[in-house]
Amino acid sequence: MVSIQVRLTLLFIVIVTLVLGISGSYTQYTLSKELEAGSTRLRSGVLTRLQTSLPSALWDLDKTKVDSIVAAEMLPPELVGIRVYDASVGLFAGKMRDANGALAPLVTDGAIGGTAIEAPLVFRDAVAAANGGTPVIVGKVIVNFSRAQIDAALHGEVRRKVIEVLLLDVILVAALGLSLRIIFGPLRQLRDGLVDLATRGSDEVEELPESRRDELGDVIRGFNAVQRKLKSIIERTRQAEDAARRSQQATAQAMEDLRRTQESLLQSERLASLGSLVAGVAHEINTPVGIALTSASVLKEATDTISAAVAGGNIRKTDIVRYLETASESSRLIMNNAYRAAHLIHSFKQIAVDQVSEARRAFELRAYIVEVMDSLQPTLKKTRSEVIIDCPSGIEFDSYPGALAQVLTNLILNCVEHAFDPDTAGTIHIGVRCEAEGKTDWIVMQVRDNGRGIAPDLLERVFDPFVTTRRGQGGTGLGLNIVFNLIAKQFGGTITVSSTLGQGATFLLRLPRVTPLAHSKGEGHGDQTQ
Repeated sequence: MVSIQVRLTLLFIVIVTLVLGISGSYTQYTLSKELEAGSTRLRSGVLTRLQTSLPSALWDLDKTKVDSIVAAEMLPPELVGIRVYDASVGLFAGKMRDANGALAPLVTDGAIGGTAIEAPLVFRDAVAAANGGTPVIVGKVIVNFSRAQIDAALHGEVRRKVIEVLLLDVILVAALGLSLRIIFGPLRQLRDGLVDLATRGSDEVEELPESRRDELGDVIRGFNAVQRKLKSIIERTRQAEDAARRSQQATAQAMEDLRRTQESLLQSERLASLGSLVAGVAHEINTPVGIALTSASVLKEATDTISAAVAGGNIRKTDIVRYLETASESSRLIMNNAYRAAHLIHSFKQIAVDQVSEARRAFELRAYIVEVMDSLQPTLKKTRSEVIIDCPSGIEFDSYPGALAQVLTNLILNCVEHAFDPDTAGTIHIGVRCEAEGKTDWIVMQVRDNGRGIAPDLLERVFDPFVTTRRGQGGTGLGLNIVFNLIAKQFGGTITVSSTLGQGATFLLRLPRVTPLAHSKGEGHGDQTQ
């Protein structure tokens, strides 16, 4: 329901807005006519002056004088361009106004914006004229005029009128509010009192002020009398309600304590069940975050270098090109690895609840492996390890790209950290082939290094959680464990390892080309490199 005060205010606003709108429309119409008349006078004056001053200069082929005359006439912003044509050679001189309003000479006869007006240039020699000679048409001039200034002035007038209407409406609302407050203020008090009396109870509602000595004051005094009678009635029932309320509150408090105890027990159980995944999540996220931080550091160094060059005033184009290349690559790596970090969290969530990841799609395997290796370049550049990809093009893999990136990352970083010494060069080979077995197409992926190999006593336990040879150097023993978990649980495949001391290690993965929607659940494992 719309109040009377609001309706009166809206009525006055509509009336004032209509009056001002009509007035503004008339003002804009008058202004438009004035501006159009001024534009017409400007066009006539420019053409007259050009027809007077240009013929002699064009007759003498004095380009400097022609340019000076054209530049002088181009001072008004309404002029977009002036082109002077000689009768024999064509375009002789001219100037145009660019997008920034600066004047530029015309080199070629191209299209110019605005409205073009053409006028002939007639040369009248003084001696020939005295002897009755015939004037000679030496060329023509084309002037392009713009309506941008007229349109801007009209738009400015519209904005001014709109602001005037809004300001007047605000003033009107304020004035009406102050005026109507005298009448509607007491009525509003009475209304609020009645609402409070109906919803809160008479004993909780204060009496309304009885200072007015008019009809509204009589109504308020009657309301206060009714309220006092209701208080005496409600007070007798309130005491009985208080006793019942206290009993109800005690029961509610006991139920709340029981609910909190149950929630505490459930939370403790959840924390206990998720505790095994916490270390894995933290360690797995460290890889993409570390890559992102490394890329950010490279970007900052490049930014500091280019800033110093700019401050020193010795910036070169090659420096800018090099900086843009570094910034582009670093930004791409930061974005890719930030996405990978988010996806890793999602992957662990899916493992925890034993559900199929929603991030499933078909993708070209070789291109994706290359993308994963590119994201690892900031880390690989700090080592002497080389990654060789031997994967045919055109292999479509319908599976979970985020989980595959996690598997490849863990395997590659495991090779970098465990297969080679920091100052030793090594090669990591990623080979992929397709095999058909019954009705299932398989992707066989081999990750092989030529490093130190895996000791026989660790070979059978390499996929177990917390098995590591770098425990005192930051290793957690969860990297190969999460690889095993993802291969068996999310891909429905298998992974095996073989190794000879001094000759490297080989991890063999067999993955269905189309990951099944459901497969047997393996045992849960952990996360990240060992």
